[in-house]
Amino acid sequence: MCPLGWLGVASLCLGTLWAVPAKERRKADKAKADLSLYENLDLDHYDLTLDNYGEILDLSNYEELYDYGDLVPKIEVGTLAPRPKEPQILPELSETTAGTPKVQPPSGVGPVPPAPIPGQELPSCQLCLCLGTSVYCDDAGLERIPALPADTAYLYARFNRIGAIRATDFTGLEKLKRIDLSSNSISWADADAFRRLPSLQELLLPQNLLTALPELPRSLVRLDARLNRLGSAGLRPEAFRDLKQLQFLHLSDNQLDFIPVPLPESLRSLHLQNNKIQTMHEDTFCDSQDQGHIRRALEDIRLDGNPINLSLFPNAFFCLPRLPTGRFS
Repeated sequence: MCPLGWLGVASLCLGTLWAVPAKERRKADKAKADLSLYENLDLDHYDLTLDNYGEILDLSNYEELYDYGDLVPKIEVGTLAPRPKEPQILPELSETTAGTPKVQPPSGVGPVPPAPIPGQELPSCQLCLCLGTSVYCDDAGLERIPALPADTAYLYARFNRIGAIRATDFTGLEKLKRIDLSSNSISWADADAFRRLPSLQELLLPQNLLTALPELPRSLVRLDARLNRLGSAGLRPEAFRDLKQLQFLHLSDNQLDFIPVPLPESLRSLHLQNNKIQTMHEDTFCDSQDQGHIRRALEDIRLDGNPINLSLFPNAFFCLPRLPTGRFS
């Protein structure tokens, strides 16, 4: 071919090269560079370790990697909640009372009569709480002592509105050992209300309205009649003489104007504070005719809060192991 022809072909080729866009040329150059790097890298003989890991993989532009293996929820057979059942139709509110279905009377019978007022006619175990031989009727709104089981040994009927104690309230309760009627409104008690209780050891009547005490059983060990309205006229003559087992006699915060004598030798604690006692006898605690008489059991006598001056009766305490608490000036 003539030189003029070669010159034309070369001009045509150069024009074609210049026609390729610059972007395509850059891509081609990058591909060639990557191919050269891949050819020079011998992966078969390259030892990948923690020390050279960064030389192969550039992690500078990656976020911190997390292992989510322990957080993936695992579903085991039998742990899925059962499918909800179809909703049930709830009964009308009027058909229940405090969660108990309303009882309808049988056909031909009139309406069910209302329950009696608590504390009147029902046995105590339906009104109170019976545990073994103990009956608990505290704060039950009682206005009288309910019928008690025959084997009752302990009765607790505190904080009620009981106004009186009748002779029939404890009939036949031969096992009754303790009666606690604290904080009621008892203003009177039948004379035989407690006398026929052969096992009674504790009679607790504080914070009531009593003006007189009934006859007491000889088995009594503790009598608590604090915070009442007892006057000296409300105590029978020699009321405590035959109570040979009495150890605790608490009559404080009443209206007594003398110390009830004679006191049994078994007595250990006598509380008569905050009454109206003004005088006493030399034989109130001791036997003035027997100078060797010692009352070792009677160690707790309280006469404070009374208008009596105990220093006026120096011979009244010689048999006591301890002087009474009160005013000595």
